[in-house]
Amino acid sequence: MSARPTPRTPLATPAGRPRRFYVTTSIPYVNADPHLGFALELVQADVLARHRRLRGDQVRFQSGTDDNALKNVQAAERAGVPTQDFVDAHAAAFERQREVLDLSYDDFLRTSRDPRHRPGAERLWRACADAGDLYRKHYEGLYCVGCEQFYAEDELADGLCPQHETRPQLVSEENWFFRLSRYQQQLLDLYASGRLRIEPGVRANEVRAFVEAGLEDFSISRSVARARGWGVPVPGDPGQVMYVWWDALGNYLTGLDYGDGPDAPAFRTWWRGEDAAGSRRVHVIGKDILRFHAIYWPAMLLSAGLPLPTEILVHDFLTANGRKLSKSLGTVVDPVKLTEEYGTDALRWWLTARVPKVGDTDFTLDRLVDVANQDLAGGIGNLTQRVVSMVHRYRAGVVPADPGGSVVREDSAVGEDSAVREDSAGAALVAEADGLPDRIDEALAAFDLRAATRAVRAVIAQANRYVEDTTPWALARAERAGDRDAGRRLDVVLGVLTATVRAIGAELGPFVPTLADRVLAQVGSGALDERLPDPEAVFPRLEVRPETAESVV
Repeated sequence: MSARPTPRTPLATPAGRPRRFYVTTSIPYVNADPHLGFALELVQADVLARHRRLRGDQVRFQSGTDDNALKNVQAAERAGVPTQDFVDAHAAAFERQREVLDLSYDDFLRTSRDPRHRPGAERLWRACADAGDLYRKHYEGLYCVGCEQFYAEDELADGLCPQHETRPQLVSEENWFFRLSRYQQQLLDLYASGRLRIEPGVRANEVRAFVEAGLEDFSISRSVARARGWGVPVPGDPGQVMYVWWDALGNYLTGLDYGDGPDAPAFRTWWRGEDAAGSRRVHVIGKDILRFHAIYWPAMLLSAGLPLPTEILVHDFLTANGRKLSKSLGTVVDPVKLTEEYGTDALRWWLTARVPKVGDTDFTLDRLVDVANQDLAGGIGNLTQRVVSMVHRYRAGVVPADPGGSVVREDSAVGEDSAVREDSAGAALVAEADGLPDRIDEALAAFDLRAATRAVRAVIAQANRYVEDTTPWALARAERAGDRDAGRRLDVVLGVLTATVRAIGAELGPFVPTLADRVLAQVGSGALDERLPDPEAVFPRLEVRPETAESVV
């Protein structure tokens, strides 16, 4: 079992290099401060990034903000603030989520400020133009500023945007269009071949059905007048700016210095790499922007002659009182106040352990606190303190070696002469803990974070049952009465339990990094004759305080 979160031997590419894992979140509009709905996406992507680092992959994790949306301009106008000042202030709040949520991203790209972005967006535009896929035409349609998207009348709910519950504007103007219709069959072939994997399957089916129904070309620019002069100018057409989704989707490339050309080292390494067969390019997004990522974006890349993402992982919504969390709808839960009151690990754990792969999830403070108390304080917290306390009480804080001469610690196996072999429950627990990394790998490969945490909880539950079944306190009493065999069995029990907690602590790292560090500090490195620190609580019990509840939700 692993004593620390040391990387396992990584899967290698045919060239013998570690696999590369490039994971991104979507980039949110900055018309208001972040809410819990986007925190879900940030934490999910962070778990995947930390997990692949733990397994020894080379990882790049990128997030950022979509500064160039018309809704940002309108929000700034309502606030009476210059647009750049407005988006700077709110983008800073999104960037602070790194500390608020304990995120490990490697890059944070702002589309209005980052010098890499405009050159990359322009290069992507020109590549699609060179392919003959861009043209101008007059268009009239119903436009939702909140979605930054045109809607057909049959896509509306009683004439309202299904996401924002507002009436779309009738827009009539001449814009640039992208020949999406040209790529219908290529997209269907792409989904069928598995070259672009969409999880969960229900979302893949939605995308396939939409494409099979026929694709229409879509507008990719806006007049400078309607955009209030805000956005990335269209190359060679000063009267137009790029449609916000065009330049926003491009951030996945522009953050890799695509604007410097396809041979830019970061772009070559993470997107176009020579060992691309061993690499993964993963977008983590919400279901409301699936069409843009699974249809528009791959078609744009096909047009530009660029590699495609390998996976699009789609989460559903968080709700409050049954309504989607949304800045526009005014249903907001503040992650900053949540973490100040209840801690980052409690929030990260709820977002990973209780949000299903499919289906919206309603958030309440009671649910957050109950899960933290059950799984963290009463689960791994109680187990860790219990085991370390017994090691101190019965073995002066030193984890015992088994009579066969090995210590049940990092990479130890249950050998033929090991006392563990005589303890079938201990051997079963060792096997369960040793198999934990593979079960987590399988769950996260399927983008099922809840299943991954369920595998962790199963080992914790089995370890607690092992304590109750082996009754270390009774073995200690028998040893004091002169029973040497009881003392030998007690050594095995304490060794198995300590190694199990180390294994759990290592695998908890991607989900609850601070708690995992506390657990690992308590159970030591697994070195021979190492004295463990004095036992202490690694996670406190929480309670909902009515006087603070209203300020959080």
